[in-house]
Amino acid sequence: MVQLQALIFDVDGTLAETERDGHRVAFNHAFAAAGLDWHWTVEQYRDLLEVAGGKERIRFYLDRHQPHFEPPQDLNDFIAKLHAAKTSHYTQLISEGLIPLRPGVKRLLQEARSQGIRLAIATTTTLENVVALLEKHLGPDAPNWFEVIAAGDVVPAKKPAPDVYLYTLQALALPPKACLAIEDSHQGLQSARQAGLPTLVSVNDYTRHHDFAGAALVLSHLGEPDLPFDVIQGNAGDAMYLDVNLAEKLVGQ
Repeated sequence: MVQLQALIFDVDGTLAETERDGHRVAFNHAFAAAGLDWHWTVEQYRDLLEVAGGKERIRFYLDRHQPHFEPPQDLNDFIAKLHAAKTSHYTQLISEGLIPLRPGVKRLLQEARSQGIRLAIATTTTLENVVALLEKHLGPDAPNWFEVIAAGDVVPAKKPAPDVYLYTLQALALPPKACLAIEDSHQGLQSARQAGLPTLVSVNDYTRHHDFAGAALVLSHLGEPDLPFDVIQGNAGDAMYLDVNLAEKLVGQ
């Protein structure tokens, strides 16, 4: 039986419900501050999430919805500065405690650390966003809990390409079958599975309609002893929340 050696986490929508009330709001703040009359609604942002990466999302929006927009400078520089402003607004929302961790996340991280399971992050969001979220909810030393934080533009091809997971596996020096990826979306699942990783999906309001064929298990959230998860796809046995024992069973399937 394969022994679980590491958990690799996505961030947005997986560790916390960051998309609807975090990134979307921060984008809108950045647009307003730049004098743009753009506003991404909850419904519109669901569609924009099909594009991985914030800068890529802005570019897609311009191509699809603002084809005649003329930026005040080089387009790449304009997008980069707009995205940097958005990141600043996002970290402010984090610092105000407006984006809590999802159920089971803190418990699982603490349990994994206590049992010697290695931790890593593989995400398309920026390193600054990741650090702000971890420090706010887990303490100033929390980024050091993770041996690898593969974030932002560390690889050129964003999810659903497998590059960020391949990078993480190489940095951990582990085979994919010894790790469990924890994701929230079809794109994330495809990224992890193409890298050979068994993958658990914890859905959110934006992703519960996605196709999760190939996932080891699909849950409503990671669960707590007093807040059990709902199993959407797969077999969790008699477990009510994701712990190291259940994670080991999933990589051993």
